[in-house]
Amino acid sequence: MSADNTPFIQEWLNNTPEYNPGEDYSLFEKVFSLPRNAPSILSQVGSTPLLKLGKMSSSLDNVKIYAKAEWFNPGGSVKDRAALAMILDALNSGHLDGGKRILDATSGNTGIGYAWIGASLGIGVTLCVPKNASPERIKMLKAFGVDLILTDPLEGTDGAILHAKELAETDPDKYHYLDQYSNPMNPMAHYLTTGPEILRDTQKTVTHFVACLGTSGTFVGITKRLRKELPSFRAVAVQPDGPFHGIEGVKHMESALVPGIYDPDLVDETIFVSTQEAQKMTLRLAKEEGILVGVSSGAAVAASIKLAEKIEEGIIVTILPDRGERYLTDSFWR
Repeated sequence: MSADNTPFIQEWLNNTPEYNPGEDYSLFEKVFSLPRNAPSILSQVGSTPLLKLGKMSSSLDNVKIYAKAEWFNPGGSVKDRAALAMILDALNSGHLDGGKRILDATSGNTGIGYAWIGASLGIGVTLCVPKNASPERIKMLKAFGVDLILTDPLEGTDGAILHAKELAETDPDKYHYLDQYSNPMNPMAHYLTTGPEILRDTQKTVTHFVACLGTSGTFVGITKRLRKELPSFRAVAVQPDGPFHGIEGVKHMESALVPGIYDPDLVDETIFVSTQEAQKMTLRLAKEEGILVGVSSGAAVAASIKLAEKIEEGIIVTILPDRGERYLTDSFWR
């Protein structure tokens, strides 16, 4: 995000009231000053349920595992929160004036957030997406009218990022590059919304927070907020067990471009999960809990169970980033 937006961010931080998700107004009307005449679907972002994974933790005596059901957002994923925050920030600071298009790199979910929000606000969206993104995601993005640029699948999201940066530099009058990997509004959305929701729904009893690292915005924002209220709680990051993996949207930090918003000092522990473990847990969630989610959700729950087996007692909260319908062409479902 450009340097001239820093004063706005600081002023916004200083003047934004504490978010109370129990109050009787929509999430972003207060937190992000959503205009009253904005499309009503925007007000449905956030305030997702916290589910107890009873069967997953039935063998654990003094440990309970809860999960935020982020597919309840209008675009079907946790990324709707950050996408709305970044777009509203860009609108408020004038970066989308003159008919500029939103530009970013994405593996899919943030792009879907940009897509439906852009469609509802009449803002054009151009996205750089790895060619091996799931067919369901590609079809969804096209349905919302996104201008898609498919990048080398072997370069993954990192290749899409480099292509988006090049495009933004080449035609700055046409595009505003939101840069979800470095945009402070990404973690801010979770600091001001998802974090307080977890505190409310657990009555501040959460002892461990577990989340996969992609952009790292979800992990960073929630961890900072929970630590403000509960200094002794532990933040556990989840990564694939190697650079070549099938957990879409999740980064193996040692071999990837590290997001600018990532803060490794926030991590108390890292749990590595294989693609096979994540896929197996995704299937278990569907068949045992009745929850159809994506593979990153399976990775998060697999890591939560690994953690639960190591601690004597605690309340673990994790994130289920998206629903599973957009991955059903993956072979492991068969």
